[in-house]
Amino acid sequence: MKRLVDWVDERFPLTATWKQHLSEYYAPKNFNFWYFFGSLALLVLVNQIVTGIFLTMNYKPDANLAFASVEYIMRDVRWGWLIRYMHSTGASMFFIVVYLHMWRGLIYGSGRKPRELIWIFGMLIYVCLMAEAFMGYLLPWGQMSYWGAQVIISLFGALPYVGNALTTWIRGDFVVSDATLNRFFAFHVIAVPLILLCLVVAHLIALHEVGSNNPDGVDIKKHKDPKTGIPLDGIPFHPYYTVKDIVGVVVFLMVFSAVIFFAPGLHGFFLEPNNFIPANPMQTPPAIHPLWYFTPYYAILRAVPNKLMGVILMGCSIVVMFFLPWLDRSPARSIRYKGSIYKLALVVFLVSFFGLAYLGMQEPTPTITMFARIFTVGYFAFYLLMPLYTKMDKAKPVPERVTFHGQSAAGTHLSFEPVAERVAK
Repeated sequence: MKRLVDWVDERFPLTATWKQHLSEYYAPKNFNFWYFFGSLALLVLVNQIVTGIFLTMNYKPDANLAFASVEYIMRDVRWGWLIRYMHSTGASMFFIVVYLHMWRGLIYGSGRKPRELIWIFGMLIYVCLMAEAFMGYLLPWGQMSYWGAQVIISLFGALPYVGNALTTWIRGDFVVSDATLNRFFAFHVIAVPLILLCLVVAHLIALHEVGSNNPDGVDIKKHKDPKTGIPLDGIPFHPYYTVKDIVGVVVFLMVFSAVIFFAPGLHGFFLEPNNFIPANPMQTPPAIHPLWYFTPYYAILRAVPNKLMGVILMGCSIVVMFFLPWLDRSPARSIRYKGSIYKLALVVFLVSFFGLAYLGMQEPTPTITMFARIFTVGYFAFYLLMPLYTKMDKAKPVPERVTFHGQSAAGTHLSFEPVAERVAK
């Protein structure tokens, strides 16, 4: 085996890559629960790619055959129902873990200097993921797929001068048709996944170049062992965090399996009931709204009376997140050391986001619209006012070294010095 590995190393940096990104990549010692979701997002991505490959073996990207081919997968292909539910549930679980991963970035300042590029790559992954989910949602060719695509694509028609031409170009026709299905299938299966994989690799390379953040927001590279150059507050990612992540994977798979086997539609949140009806261009569903992971932005769109301004505001609600690393002016990265103003702003943001998500699923009424406007103001205020309230906020002193929740009565921090010494040896 050693001779084989040596032979490969002469031709490909296998061992060097393993050391650089796993066994000799030193991560902070104080990772907690919130650091599970990056690896879980990678797991779900693999699930989506593998199950997607098997689904394409029997799916027909044809307007006359698409719905029937999905039914064929569900009823006649051996274990086809399981693969389809793994893929459809995986789409929602992907957004859940990505949203939790982004929330961790908000509370611990993971995008702050020198990790701005990591945050930008992450946001580009999020945008690609939204495009991938939107295009994939059309493929079953059900009622909600068809009319959801019709409504969302028509939004581009609000753009001045190029709107009508752009919507026709996206659809490949004057209405959502077979041409739309074919091009969405091509993008969903080939183009967007390739871009997504490249961005994931770039995200990980950028992360391992500058090092991981931690719940204290402390740079562990400032304090290194003078002999070995190993960060004193760091431990190798493998085996310590690979084992830790396995625990998260086991818990995640338990939840994932429970949804697949007992509630794959999750009462319409993961799979719309109307999507089990074949697409009918002549009959509009009683209520058209996107799946839950798009509803906050859909609520922002509906909150604005003017269609063009609604589209612009919806786009801005995503674009503004790219600037988060430069909007936060607090001397502390982590919420542990930020003041009460930032914590209150986070609560307002969280309530606004979940409020918009709920309102985006409801029928538009004057009351719903009024609350949507209030939550839209709260959503944008969190970002646009951040340079002001983070400067005004009184931050606590940030420690020089990482800390742990388990502390003695005297306040001395737990230490992994023996571990670091053994690793160095």
